[in-house]
Amino acid sequence: MKPTPFDPRTHGGPLPSPCTGVCQMDERTGYCRGCLRTIDEIIDWGTATETRKREIWLALADRRVAC
Repeated sequence: MKPTPFDPRTHGGPLPSPCTGVCQMDERTGYCRGCLRTIDEIIDWGTATETRKREIWLALADRRVAC
């Protein structure tokens, strides 16, 4: 059985960090090469509300399409 892909729109409970352990900022895009977050999103993650975390996750989905 194939696992269901992660969907931040329907995920129940606390949202996990999108960190992949590849922590390198891309100078051209300003995004982390591993998780595609900005440095401000990375810094703020620990204190962000679940609403803000969901917004970040949704932005990451758009960034993956654009990159």
